Amino acid sequence: MLKGKIKQVDLCHLMMQALKEAENGFAKGEVPVGAVIATSEGEIIAGAHNQPIALKDPTAHAEILTIRKAGAFIGNYRLNHTILVVTIEPCFMCMGAAINARIPCLVFGAADPKAGAAGSLYNLAEDSRLNHRIEVISGIMEEKCRSLMQAFFRVRREKPDILRRGTEVAVTGSTRNRFVS
Repeated sequence: MLKGKIKQVDLCHLMMQALKEAENGFAKGEVPVGAVIATSEGEIIAGAHNQPIALKDPTAHAEILTIRKAGAFIGNYRLNHTILVVTIEPCFMCMGAAINARIPCLVFGAADPKAGAAGSLYNLAEDSRLNHRIEVISGIMEEKCRSLMQAFFRVRREKPDILRRGTEVAVTGSTRNRFVS
């Protein structure tokens, strides 16, 4: 793992880059989650923000897009000796991708008690039934990461036309079990 080298990496600098990605997503009406992947020496090799609305792809989370870019950059599907830095605790899907990519270290800002899979709701990072463990460092610039997310949803509630939810449709009552074309 990276335990010896991680102390030499400026995690706040990496989180600032992830926050810039998240702010880009916010500006585009996407849920503001940003991610970067850096080498164990701290060199950023990939970054992205959430884009499921723009790409019409439910898997287009910041972490997934960043993992794809890093794999292309390295030329390998294994991302050994890297650090994944994310503004919000990754979900189950993104933690699964990080485990499959053999990312040894995850750094995140704010926890996600509703969907977090790195210690909040699930703890895939340390699940002994899986063939890879991920060292997790949480709480890096936590308040700034949380504030950005809260600001996004505050704007969404106050001005729903500004930050649209894409093609999502709320179906309730007696119509919820009917096929709508």
